[in-house]
Amino acid sequence: MTSTAQPTRATLTIDGRTLSYLDFGGAGRPLLALHGHLSEGSSFTALAAALGPEWRVIAPDQRGHGDSDRAGEYTRAGYVGDLVALLAHLGIDRTVVLGHSLGGINAYHLAAEHPELVEALIDVDGPVDLPDHGVSPLAFVLNFPYTAPTREELLAGCGPLAPAMAPVLRRLPDGSGWRLPFHPGDTVDSEGLVHGDHWKQWLATDCPALLVHGLRSQVLSAEQALDMAGRRHGTTYRPLDTDHFVALADPEGFAAAVREFLAGV
Repeated sequence: MTSTAQPTRATLTIDGRTLSYLDFGGAGRPLLALHGHLSEGSSFTALAAALGPEWRVIAPDQRGHGDSDRAGEYTRAGYVGDLVALLAHLGIDRTVVLGHSLGGINAYHLAAEHPELVEALIDVDGPVDLPDHGVSPLAFVLNFPYTAPTREELLAGCGPLAPAMAPVLRRLPDGSGWRLPFHPGDTVDSEGLVHGDHWKQWLATDCPALLVHGLRSQVLSAEQALDMAGRRHGTTYRPLDTDHFVALADPEGFAAAVREFLAGV
């Protein structure tokens, strides 16, 4: 069954900084959905509809993304702290956590540090071992302007990515221009901080988990994905014939994989 409910956008303040989130509502069980870099909470609109009334999807714009304020730092501790504050704000003491890429890494770090909060874990193409090759794969965004006087100028500065950026640009609060839904410099800083070895956090919990893997992923190799599923107790491996952006490339297959897993949670 699908849901056509429109999400409610709300905010909370953490240390003087606004964190914005979408709550797709309903009386269903909570599912916290965490986007990746260059994305935002609204990227889970189709999934929320596909999960129907059985699940209440809550999708924050993680710090520095979408309508949430920029932060002073983009460490795991910062991201996880925001999630703990959001769950407390909503009065949710236990939830399924789903995350794509950056969101997947934040999800299993949340589970490792606060296992009492996480009922089950869904990692969508989020690796546990990310070597630092010296140049960020997101370095191209450093050529983008963060703001511009007109929407047209801002889009022109985004080059080939302009069509993807067009629906998600924001007006500046004072009406003087437009901005991207992420800050280029912050994005590269954040991406740099996901590099390293996260095996300890991935293996720290044994709650039910689903690893959704894009077989043509630019980020998570098949060897590492199979190793992740094989080494962590209670983990289901679900490959899909996509690149790293699983939900965009195969929304129906992605939703089906998530629904099938959640049916057993």
